[in-house]
Amino acid sequence: MPSATLNGLTINYAVDNPDGAETIVLVNGLADDLESWGFQVPAFVEAGYRVVSFDNRGIGKSDRPAGPYTSRQMADDAKALVDSLGISDFHLMGVSMGGMIAQEYALAYPGDLKSVTLACTYGVADPFCQTMFAMWADIARQISVPFVMRDVALWAFTGPFFEDRPADAAEFADAMAQLDMSVEAYLSQLNVIQQHDALSRVSEIKVPTLVLAGEEDILIPVRLSRRLHEAIPGATWATTAGGHACLWESPDPFNATYLDYLGSLSA
Repeated sequence: MPSATLNGLTINYAVDNPDGAETIVLVNGLADDLESWGFQVPAFVEAGYRVVSFDNRGIGKSDRPAGPYTSRQMADDAKALVDSLGISDFHLMGVSMGGMIAQEYALAYPGDLKSVTLACTYGVADPFCQTMFAMWADIARQISVPFVMRDVALWAFTGPFFEDRPADAAEFADAMAQLDMSVEAYLSQLNVIQQHDALSRVSEIKVPTLVLAGEEDILIPVRLSRRLHEAIPGATWATTAGGHACLWESPDPFNATYLDYLGSLSA
């Protein structure tokens, strides 16, 4: 895959369907690399879009500079990447931590965007989430990052996923157990979701916005996504089947909801 040197680091990225009519830029969640969009990219390409995905700093084949990182810093990474590719007037979608990065992008660089989608995310963490994140940090330091990810899977997927699709659950658990991420890099990214606080500023987002939540999300509770939606004037609200990992657990409904939203913008 190609890479670009920007903001003092090398970013690994992919461009699928370079001749697509419009561009979607995807921003990953905590400890996820660009391969995490494996259920989305083919559907978006089939719908005629060019799709840009990349490894955030700290994960995958991108550099892993010393942290901690912030959502604004990572939004600036995304900005530098799309500028280096000569891309503007695009649709931006971020999931979880990526949704926090996308908020900062929409606030800092609104002229780049046709729309922004904030999926399975919040404007600021509540005490419940902060307590959970502090636990993850302790587990990472005292045991390992892959061990943390085993716990994350329990929060990210729904009960029926484990009951009805045990083979898929085992496959995801195995992938998380093999995660190539140092404790330092994990904590640097974890800082993003701990410190992100844009709820008092998102009223300034003026581009078309979709706030999308998994109906059974307990990791980032749906009420926090709803709070984010209510703070953005004119934002569209939608839910889809599944929990926090709805883009993996229920990719077809997730993709259809997103593509329907993009279609509504040009209708």
